Amino acid sequence: MNTFKKLLMVIFVLITFACQKEQTKDIGKIINEVQDEFAPDSRTAVFDISYEKIAGKNILKGETNITQAKMALLKKITDSKISVKDEITILPSKELGEKIYGIVNVSVCNIRSETTNSSELSTQSLLGHPLRIYKKYDDYYFVQTTDNYLGWLDDNGFVQMNEAEYKDWQDSKKIIFLKEFGFSYSKPDVNSMRISDLVMIDLLKYLGEVDEFTKVEYPDGRQAFVLSSQCEFFDKWKKETKPTAESILKAAYRFLGDPYLWGGTSAKMLDCSGLSKTAYFLNGILLPRDASQQVFIGETITENVEEYDKLKPADLVFFGVDKNGKERITHVGIYIGNGKFIHQPGPVKINSFKKSDPDFNPFRYRSFKRGQRILSSINKNGVKLVKDCKFYK
Repeated sequence: MNTFKKLLMVIFVLITFACQKEQTKDIGKIINEVQDEFAPDSRTAVFDISYEKIAGKNILKGETNITQAKMALLKKITDSKISVKDEITILPSKELGEKIYGIVNVSVCNIRSETTNSSELSTQSLLGHPLRIYKKYDDYYFVQTTDNYLGWLDDNGFVQMNEAEYKDWQDSKKIIFLKEFGFSYSKPDVNSMRISDLVMIDLLKYLGEVDEFTKVEYPDGRQAFVLSSQCEFFDKWKKETKPTAESILKAAYRFLGDPYLWGGTSAKMLDCSGLSKTAYFLNGILLPRDASQQVFIGETITENVEEYDKLKPADLVFFGVDKNGKERITHVGIYIGNGKFIHQPGPVKINSFKKSDPDFNPFRYRSFKRGQRILSSINKNGVKLVKDCKFYK
């Protein structure tokens, strides 16, 4: 009898272990399913969820900035009849208190992949542009830009705000700086002390006008003067800017000869997707940050480089490699016409798909993946106007 009881106990333990192991597999599968649905791109959404078994209990840990994703995860697990303890943090972190908003306070801020100045430059944001803040580590803050890109920014690059302060900045009358480079001054005089440098697309609060100057205010309260000829009212610019192929190419040509900077999205220095993003932003269209994200918006025109004659000026042309059976987009340019395109391989230049042209680029010819038309997809197929972006309303 004792032997029989022991055998039953062993069978019970084995069954329990097998069930627990199967439950663990199911939890992992459900986490992956929810991540694929709500946060497939870690560059634009946080869904860092894991689980572990402690004292026989399944503990869900980690963080996300998508409340709906957490709720969907818990529902799927409950529906699977699995018992878990929820220790998932919803960002923004409570440590931030009410100051979960930010406004960039320098002409160009560097947003990095990690919390050190030596870590990879992921992207940039510009003066006066809004940020969402999610958490803090030492002197770095985990932020999200207007194109939803995520990264770490040191506390010298922006002003942290609560909702009321942020709303005050957003509702204020602002100017957009439209010259490639410039300066703000302490007085309405270009010979007075400089307050800071400025780059194209910087935003500043409008305070008034003095002679040929516009008086402005920075997010941290500093006041300065900018030449009125170099700026325009932001609301007027948003309303009146109409994207055309000609105007987009004209914007791109302004960067010819500029050097390359990985992660660069400003007139100071750009990477390839920074060029397309900036040229389109100057025409009122907000593109995703990276080439591998931009490729998924708009209308696909061709996937065959020999059909470049199907492309129209201002179409985006994408390049890449196939690795382990998967396509990897690594570069983007803007089509000009007649087989030519402008892009940023370092420096910004014009190349051609036509083998007979002196600027034919065999590498780009071989690595061509597709051409996407953006201008035919305004407000659809992922193409958004700056004026409709929630960050700029």
